[in-house]
Amino acid sequence: MAHALSVLPSRPAARVRRLPPVLAVVAVVALLALPLGPDGGGGAHPADAVSALAVLYCALRLVRDRRRPLSRTAAVVLGLPVLGLAVAAAGALSPGAGLTGLGRYLQVFVLVPAAVLLLVRDRADVRLLTWSMVGLALWQGAVGVHQYVTGTGASYQGEPIRAVGTFGPQDVMGMATVVSLGLVCAAGLALGRTPVRHRLLAAGCALALLLPLALSFSRGAWIATAVTCAVQLLLAGVRRALAVGAAVVAAAVVLVGGFGVGTAMLQERVGSITQVTDAPDQSVTDRYTMWAAAAGMWRERPLTGVGLKGFPEHRDAHASLALSSGSETDGAGAGYRRQPLLSPHNMYLLVLAEQGLIGLLALAGSWLALLVLGLRRLRAVRRERGTVPDCAFVACGLLVWQLTDFAYADIGGPSTVLTAVCFGLAAWWALASAGPEVPER
Repeated sequence: MAHALSVLPSRPAARVRRLPPVLAVVAVVALLALPLGPDGGGGAHPADAVSALAVLYCALRLVRDRRRPLSRTAAVVLGLPVLGLAVAAAGALSPGAGLTGLGRYLQVFVLVPAAVLLLVRDRADVRLLTWSMVGLALWQGAVGVHQYVTGTGASYQGEPIRAVGTFGPQDVMGMATVVSLGLVCAAGLALGRTPVRHRLLAAGCALALLLPLALSFSRGAWIATAVTCAVQLLLAGVRRALAVGAAVVAAAVVLVGGFGVGTAMLQERVGSITQVTDAPDQSVTDRYTMWAAAAGMWRERPLTGVGLKGFPEHRDAHASLALSSGSETDGAGAGYRRQPLLSPHNMYLLVLAEQGLIGLLALAGSWLALLVLGLRRLRAVRRERGTVPDCAFVACGLLVWQLTDFAYADIGGPSTVLTAVCFGLAAWWALASAGPEVPER
């Protein structure tokens, strides 16, 4: 009897130990649902702090289990960006700027992706993390739609209708990023070989997210999502691509068709995508002016760039007079503010300007390796089993979205930690197994 009683207290602890380690990453995603204060757009988000704890938790698990952390291929692919980052940090204007930039880049492209790779064990963990991202997108999308309907969103063309979710006007791309990634996740789940009710639920979520994505008025997010969903559908098969594409177009027409003034604004926003030389708006002019400034910085220091966090300091010396003094933000619970333009809104040009060819080749080489290895594994699984699992569509889709969106945006803001999670999921699919087999619980 005494022996039996002594065993009882250990049972709850055993249950805790059986909780999936990926919950540490799910907590990072969940914290992005927290609302930011009116002036909370510039500092660290709680999700960033929890991502650091997730990395620490992963390291402690490795020490406790005494196992090899990463395969040789994974270590090379994920560690490749460190080379360019170290050189660019050494060339920063100040040690503080160098260390701050180095920490941010390591968090987003090295440490958190490696932690996700190690904490995700199998397809069940991938589904749990993927559905958490879909849930976050639905929450932020619901807040964004409410903002549009009630006129409590961020200011857009003088009207408080832009959907920004809980991120506020200081991070107008936050909700668009979250909703886009959730839509890509839902599309990947809908294309997999899971029970029909799960696929129908995922497809319904993807369709529901089209509305808040449209109301975000984010041209870059629209382009990246359209490209990614097209790639996902083609990977699933041409016949399915045509059928699903027709359904999405029909749903988009139904969702957008009855919005009156919103329809006119959306049409104008879509039309502005192609207005590069024919009367572009100021935001387009600013973007191309900053792109030219980034290219000028690279020409000045082609190999090493101007150093991490160096773009704002060198911007005025390379930008033309067409650049405005800043962007205006208002609404969504915050007062009017003029924000300085501190980045070129193009990740590739930002890396080229601040890290030079060394940094760009290192970072882009890591991303390209993940994409090639992920697509190669997807093809191997299709050849071996005849079908492609949902985790492949999700992981490859998230990576394609990020690489496409980087042509119109760069890292910054609370939603950046979600970028790190996406690279981690892509790394799990591309690097977790040397063979085509798919881990299953």
